Amino acid sequence: MSPELISILVLVVVFVIATTRSVNMGALAFAAAFGVGTLVADLDADGIFAGFPGDLFVVLVGVTYLFAIARANGTTDWLVHAAVRLVRGRVALIPWVMFALTGALTAIGAVSPAAVAIVAPIALSFATRYSISPLLMGTMVVHGAQAGGFSPISIYGSIVNGIVERENLPGSEVGLFLASLVANLLIAAVLFALLGGRKLWARGAVTPEDGGVLGTGGTEPTGSGTGAGTGPGPGAGTGTGAGAGTGGTAPAAVAVRPDQETGGTEGTGVRLTPARIATLAALVALVVAVLGFDLDAGLTAVTLAVVLSTAWPDDSRRAVGEIAWSTVLLICGVLTYVGVLEEMGTITWAGEGVGGIGVPLLAAVLLCYIGAIVSAFASSVGIMGALIPLAVPFLAQGEIGAVGMIAALAVSATVVDVSPFSTNGALVLAAAPDVDRERFFRQLMIYGGIVVTAVPALAWLVLVVPGFG
Repeated sequence: MSPELISILVLVVVFVIATTRSVNMGALAFAAAFGVGTLVADLDADGIFAGFPGDLFVVLVGVTYLFAIARANGTTDWLVHAAVRLVRGRVALIPWVMFALTGALTAIGAVSPAAVAIVAPIALSFATRYSISPLLMGTMVVHGAQAGGFSPISIYGSIVNGIVERENLPGSEVGLFLASLVANLLIAAVLFALLGGRKLWARGAVTPEDGGVLGTGGTEPTGSGTGAGTGPGPGAGTGTGAGAGTGGTAPAAVAVRPDQETGGTEGTGVRLTPARIATLAALVALVVAVLGFDLDAGLTAVTLAVVLSTAWPDDSRRAVGEIAWSTVLLICGVLTYVGVLEEMGTITWAGEGVGGIGVPLLAAVLLCYIGAIVSAFASSVGIMGALIPLAVPFLAQGEIGAVGMIAALAVSATVVDVSPFSTNGALVLAAAPDVDRERFFRQLMIYGGIVVTAVPALAWLVLVVPGFG
């Protein structure tokens, strides 16, 4: 048995054990990376640690630390109330606002994980407050980021168009952008319909203060779809669980602090305090630093969190404990093992095996699936950079349109970023407050599996089979 095949079978075993024995998959993946790396790939410790995602570790810790402080001092409450007032109480519009916001950020040049890191904590705090499905809100943020991710001036778009030019392939910058935009917009519409969006419209307008439906005396709305139900979650203590049933509950209760108005009239709510003003300034500084000066989102978030902690230690005393450590272990462990696979050449081995198939259409759909599966665990742009050159030989035959094939690869390799093992999916998982993380992780993993199974085939059918380009 080849080393590459052994490494793939070990990954399957890791998934099976983690699913059936409720062991943290990250811990299992670290053990697998050590075993396979040492015994099969003949790697030393430095070779194994080369795959450790240090940048993602800092992003997950920094962003969840900063927003834990924002939750502790009530800043996220204030932001939620402001968002409700902005859409005149129409809670159903908020998922689309978050979709458009992340799409705009990536379209003008933000790296997709940076945009998700900025928007996801606010979006998921809103979901908790108003009993919106965290799965709906999180996936809307990620798909929004990918919808704008291939604009001609975006990071992803510039990289892929550069690869196309380097390989002397025909390309269409506008066609690539529109393919990703339309695909993610359609997926978002389906998710909105299936995960409670229609009932959010039926809920009507709510007040920012108590979640009550305007005109009904402040009654609390009922959730729907995979909404966030209250109560204890298995293995996660008490709080708000990411329920998967059809019966939602009232919005999560928000404790009344001395600086919170409770008059009950529309437009009142949480007041701004010096700590909240400083936290809002920190969030703005995070956006400016990441988008304007291309600074690392994780290091910037940690620095801002430390400044706030120093100034207001009482508000941030428990923030370090609220960092999503189990999620950090999970993601970093799995990605370290994927790094071992890359070091062994397993991914290249699989791609070259597909590229050697003599049937162009079959090779095209298999490359789309490889792009989707690998990208669910690794860099989306990195895998496209590897797969596009592998497609050159059969694209040169003229039987497959290059424009359609490249667009299909781009869509397949990025739409799966909702996977909890990808950077964007990990940020959504880590940013969700007061949910049963194990259950939310399973929801994201199941949804990611559905996307990996369905989207590459659909992208191939719509973009490759007609022969565009």
